[in-house]
Amino acid sequence: MGKITRRAFVKVIGLASSIGVAIGAQQPCRYGGWTRMKAPATGFFRTECIDGVWWFIDPDGHRFLSKGVNHVSFQGDHCPALGYSPYQRAVQAKYGSEAKWAEATTQRLRAWGFNTIGAWSSASLFRLMPYTLILNMGARAGANWLKGTFPDVFAPQFRQVLDDIAAKECAPRRADPLLVGYFTDNELRWGPDWRSPRHLLDDYLLTLPPDAPGKRALLDFFRKRYLRIEGFNKAWGLNLPDWDALLRLTELPPAPTEAVEQQRLADRLDFLRLIAREYFRACYDAIRRHDPNHLIWGVRFAGYAPRSVVEAMGDFVDVVSFNTYAFEPPVKTLHELHRLTGKPVMITEFSFKAMDSGLPNTKGAGQPVPTQKDRADRFERFVTGLMRLPYCVGYHWFQWNDQPAQGRFDGENSNFGLVKENDEPWELLTQRMAEVNPRLEAVHASATKG
Repeated sequence: MGKITRRAFVKVIGLASSIGVAIGAQQPCRYGGWTRMKAPATGFFRTECIDGVWWFIDPDGHRFLSKGVNHVSFQGDHCPALGYSPYQRAVQAKYGSEAKWAEATTQRLRAWGFNTIGAWSSASLFRLMPYTLILNMGARAGANWLKGTFPDVFAPQFRQVLDDIAAKECAPRRADPLLVGYFTDNELRWGPDWRSPRHLLDDYLLTLPPDAPGKRALLDFFRKRYLRIEGFNKAWGLNLPDWDALLRLTELPPAPTEAVEQQRLADRLDFLRLIAREYFRACYDAIRRHDPNHLIWGVRFAGYAPRSVVEAMGDFVDVVSFNTYAFEPPVKTLHELHRLTGKPVMITEFSFKAMDSGLPNTKGAGQPVPTQKDRADRFERFVTGLMRLPYCVGYHWFQWNDQPAQGRFDGENSNFGLVKENDEPWELLTQRMAEVNPRLEAVHASATKG
C-alpha cells in the first residue's frame, strides 16, 4: 500500500463541510471524531472505557463512534441475470473514473454524518476516510458463507493460510492511521442455522477424513472426557467396538433418549468452544505477527452468537461485531456479548428496506417497511437507542447502493441502499441521517447501563 495522501484526505473533509455537513454544536475532527474531549494520542485507533462509557479513540486522541456504511463499492452488485452491475455502469458514465467517484462519495458520506468506510468497500476510498478491512480468513481457508461449511482449524495449513493473508493484507497497513480495524470473517456458521441443522462437532465427526487433524482433536476430546469407549457409547447411545470405529463414523443415529440428547448437546457446545478458541487465537496470532497496531473486530455474528464461542473469543478481539436486521437494537444480546467478553460491541450490519422503492424486497434480510419515511424513522430510533448503551461503540449500515431488481449473486434484490442504482440518494433517509448522526456522541456520553 502506498503512502497516505494527507492532502486528499484534508481536502475531502473541507469539501464535506462546505456543502453543509450537519455537525450540531461542534465541527468533527479530521477523522470524524468528537472534539469536545481529548485523550492521549497514540497515532492509531484504539478502544477505551471513560467514566463507564466505551469509545474508540482516534489517532489524535478524540473520542470516536464508528458510523459507517458497508459495501461502498465502485463495482456495485453484479447481476447475473443482466450480465453486469447496474450501479457500476451508472457511476462510470456519471463520473468517468473511480477516483472521481471516490472523492464525491466520501464527500456525501461526511455530509450525511458518517465517518467510516465499512466492509467490502473499494480500496480507492481508503486514503480519504477512516476504514475497516474484512480479511475473510476462515473463508479463504475453506469456510463457505452460502453453504455454511467450516474449516479444520486444527490443521497446520489453516494457520499457514492465515499467516499468508496477514502478510499480504495487514503488514502493508501496519502504519496506516486511517485503518480502524480488521474483521477476520463475516457470519461464519457456528452451529445450526439457516444453512445447516448440524453442529460443528457433527461436521467434524461425520465429514472429515479419519486422519484429519480436526478429527484427531475430536477423538482426543472424547478420550479425555470418557476415558474408555464404553463410557462414550453409554453417553452417546452408540455401540462402537473401539475408538478407531469413531474415526470411521459417517452417520449418527438419533439419540435414543432425552438424556442422551442432552449429553450430546453438552459435548457439542464444549467442543465448539475448543474450535472457536483455536480459530480466534490463530487469527489473532497471524494479525499480530504482521500488524501490532490495529484493532481486531471479530467475525460479525449473524444474529446469533453461541455462548461457547463468545466465551472463547474474549482474549483475541478488541471489539465484538454483530449483524442484525431487527427493528430494534437487540439489547439483551449485546449486553451478554459485552458481559462475557469485557469488550465493547458494534452493530456491523443493520438496514431497513421500503416497499415504495419499486424493488421486489423478496430476498435479503429483514422485513420491509412501507415507505422511505419509515426507513428514516426506523434508522433514527435504532441508532439513538443503540448509542444509549455505554458498551456500544458504533454502527455500520448495510449498504451503500440498492441491489439490482433482478438479484445479485445470491438473489438478494432489496432496497438497502442510501443511493439508488443510478447513484441518486434516497433523500428522506439521507437527510435524516445527516440530522441524526452528528447528535449521537452527546447521547453516548450520557449513556447509562442497558
